[in-house]
Amino acid sequence: MTPEESHRTPLNPARVSLEREEECLYWANRFSVSRDELVEAVDTVGDDVDAVAAYLNVGR
Repeated sequence: MTPEESHRTPLNPARVSLEREEECLYWANRFSVSRDELVEAVDTVGDDVDAVAAYLNVGR
């Protein structure tokens, strides 16, 4: 995957999807976290972008 592909807008920008690798990369880059941290956040609070951002203490 190219760097350009990892920055594409996800299919549903209101949900953090872990199903497609390019979306995982997008969200990990968006929140400046590792994939493991992103997975932990989604496992803990669900896939709502605001909830994940709050869990990760990331301002939107």
